[in-house]
Amino acid sequence: MYNPFKILPLSLFLCGFATVIAQETNSSTTPQGASPDSPHEMSEHSIITDRPDATESPNTVEPGFVQIETGGYYTRFEENDITSETLGYNTTLARIGLLENLELRLSVNYEQNQLAYKMGDSEVSSDFKSLTPMLAGIKINLFEGRSGTDFGFLGHVYLPFTTSTPEVLEGTTTEPKTTGADFRFSVGQELSDRSGIAYNLGGQWSGDNTGMAFVYTVAYGYALSDKIGAYVELYGDAPELSSANHYWDAGFTYLAGWNLQYDLTFGRSITDGQDLLLSAGLSYKFAY
Repeated sequence: MYNPFKILPLSLFLCGFATVIAQETNSSTTPQGASPDSPHEMSEHSIITDRPDATESPNTVEPGFVQIETGGYYTRFEENDITSETLGYNTTLARIGLLENLELRLSVNYEQNQLAYKMGDSEVSSDFKSLTPMLAGIKINLFEGRSGTDFGFLGHVYLPFTTSTPEVLEGTTTEPKTTGADFRFSVGQELSDRSGIAYNLGGQWSGDNTGMAFVYTVAYGYALSDKIGAYVELYGDAPELSSANHYWDAGFTYLAGWNLQYDLTFGRSITDGQDLLLSAGLSYKFAY
């Protein structure tokens, strides 16, 4: 079995490394920023992230800036004497501002998976490591509506040739056979100076010939202070060829500077599929 707290040393290292960089690049005149799910006072070039929740913001990274959002996570699911655990060491998303209201998005995850089978009094386990399919896509900030409402669109493709995964069970593999894709419409609504709500609606194709899955997310954020935010979220998907999956999570963000944010998340599934989710990470923004 994995120890879920294995992700903490890596997360702390990343946080410390990013803090050193931020201290070297920040100045006393640098504007303070905002958290994606818990509103803070906005300033020009303030960081607005798409992590830690599943809800994507409608906001894009400004031209001339790159935003790196990374972290680690642990998930666990047990059913019928089979325990499945996943330890994600790297969930890096690079968001590159190309034009006003348009960003390029590139991402890849590195995961270690373990399946454990109980056979009487004994237990047999199988481990495998892999890079998930590379994600490439764009986000467009379509327009700003009235009363602090933003509208956006995201589209991605998942390239199957980037995955290198051994057989998990005899005759099976987790490697997708075809290119996957997804799209989402994103809406963000400011409710007050300290709170806001965001939601996504869209669809995805996983690349394993299971058909399209409709996806949804709803996240509510609240600013506990100028630097600390909290959020709660409901999200899920409804595949065409199988039953729907629904999840919840909650967490906190800490704004260390206009361009640096830390996050911590916990959650689980409402339907069968996830007994535990733990995640920690950071987001860092810089000019290019």
